[in-house]
Amino acid sequence: MKIVIGGQMGKEEIKDLIVTTMGAECEVAIRDDVAAAMDVKSGNADLYLGACMTGGGGALAMAIAILGYGACMTVSDADENAIRDALKSGKKAFGFTPSMSRTVVPVIVRLAKDAV
Repeated sequence: MKIVIGGQMGKEEIKDLIVTTMGAECEVAIRDDVAAAMDVKSGNADLYLGACMTGGGGALAMAIAILGYGACMTVSDADENAIRDALKSGKKAFGFTPSMSRTVVPVIVRLAKDAV
């Protein structure tokens, strides 16, 4: 699985959380928002993660523009059922606030691994 990190804040922390959770099971790249969303759209990445102060603005604006609103979700808590349902429905881009990174990133990537 390949995960790209866009958004505006906390990119290194997000990468560290992914690597800690997934180890060698995935490839992680930090990109600018447009490149990250294009990687998902073209099939070069499976998942887009990004953080900003609201969890939906700077974290997902380009992902929404490129992938469409239906492929994106703002995550406000680590509700495994909601995240699992989002992945099953085709969502590939997830935004959250930096303060939620430690809580939601491990859940998203673990569930995404099972969904890919």
